[in-house]
Amino acid sequence: MRDVVFVLLPDIVLLDLAGPADAFRIAAKIVPGSYRLQFVADESSASAAGGLTFSGLRPLPARLAGGSIVVLMGTSSSGGNADDPATQRLIAWLRTHAGSGTLMCVCAGSVLAARAGLLAGRECTTHHEYIGELRRVEPRARVLENRIFVQDGLVYTSAGVTAGLDLALHIIGQDLGPDVAVDISRGLVVYFRRTGADPQISPWLMHRNHLHPAVHRVQDAVRRNPAASWKAPELAAIACTSIRNLSRLFTEHAGCTPLDYVQLIRFALARQLVTQSRLDLGRIALRSGFHSAQQLRRVWSRWEAQPPSAFRNADASTSRSTRLGLPPSEIRVGG
Repeated sequence: MRDVVFVLLPDIVLLDLAGPADAFRIAAKIVPGSYRLQFVADESSASAAGGLTFSGLRPLPARLAGGSIVVLMGTSSSGGNADDPATQRLIAWLRTHAGSGTLMCVCAGSVLAARAGLLAGRECTTHHEYIGELRRVEPRARVLENRIFVQDGLVYTSAGVTAGLDLALHIIGQDLGPDVAVDISRGLVVYFRRTGADPQISPWLMHRNHLHPAVHRVQDAVRRNPAASWKAPELAAIACTSIRNLSRLFTEHAGCTPLDYVQLIRFALARQLVTQSRLDLGRIALRSGFHSAQQLRRVWSRWEAQPPSAFRNADASTSRSTRLGLPPSEIRVGG
């Protein structure tokens, strides 16, 4: 279990807090024992921008449990009033406790982290209104503009307000798998967003950035059992619609055909088996739903320039399998 420690200052921005907190809360519900949320502050109460008051807040902990995620949020005065005693005490606490673990900064929370010296020499971002302030506070940081979020080691920073939810989903996806992050984004009715500079999106996530329930039902079924003998009638039956209408829905909402999606997920499973097992290509093809190694190679070439044999290298397989992302735990590899 990872502690997610939300650090509150007076005049925090509610969306900075509510979005990530709800994402981690739902993650803990989907995967029991994964996260435990804590809300701490220099004082037992804090007023948010707009007047809402939080009470019963825990004091700043004397120590953080291993693996904790410290979440810093912006305030209506960016990274807090630097001359305020509460802000100064928080900065001192951050210097002592937050430098060795995972740090998640939402919006102008990056400015607060910079005041504590936690962004020196790192790539980072913040709300576009505070880019200049962040550069002034920490000239040693490489401040990136026009980014939803930036990861530099164990330090994560995001742009304004709702981007904190995108960052929370990114961290959850790293911890619990991309399928959990996608399920949370669907439950919150938000898109699973990434920027062009972010790592390559996993095939398990491709074509899922939509909200149509029937298309998601089909995609979930294929994801759970890629090797099943999927044909257009079976897929249409899961969607409770006609074959023709399902094809139209996939094209409109997922940007591909149903059978193209089946091939993509089979490829994703095959690539994972190539990088994480010593099975020969023929057995991998059968376990992934392909008729033969030849068919697998033909489909493989649609998404990878290098042949499967190039992915057998141990060092390469580690990085590529991490980039690929793990499939849902309930995935089966046989009919």
